[in-house]
Amino acid sequence: MNDWQRKSPLDWETYVNKLVKVVAIEKLEYEGWVVTVDPVSASIVLAAFLENDEVSISVVMGHAVQEVEILQEGDSEMEQRLSHIFAPEESQAYSPEELEKRKNDLKTWLETNHIPVTEQGESGRTLCVAGVLMIDPPYGPEQCSSSNEIILSRVQGLVQGYLEKQQ
Repeated sequence: MNDWQRKSPLDWETYVNKLVKVVAIEKLEYEGWVVTVDPVSASIVLAAFLENDEVSISVVMGHAVQEVEILQEGDSEMEQRLSHIFAPEESQAYSPEELEKRKNDLKTWLETNHIPVTEQGESGRTLCVAGVLMIDPPYGPEQCSSSNEIILSRVQGLVQGYLEKQQ
């Protein structure tokens, strides 16, 4: 086990959103912005921004890492760019006020249609339908989860229909 692998996840977290140079076995060098570090394998995911807004992703396996040098701190703009690399194109950022409105509107609509719904979790952000299905922010069909596939499918259909009517 090398020095890099012996670090804790809190140590690795200090490298996230920073431009680094990684020296690996056989003196191979990689340079890029740290997107994340896998806590199990200590592998580093690097992003390099190319021309035409293309992104090159490299993964340096944890066992191969010999040295990691921080070249530049990331600013908030870089942090945003890195956080959107793996986000789906259609995902949209909602303000806390918009999320609260979406949650309340969906909850009201479900209650109007005689579907029992409660708020759960931290600050009531998660909607719980009939005690067997959860809907997390931003409250679309993709955020529904349940171990009962029949209920999951039906509620996802209801939520999809509701959202289509809203547009």
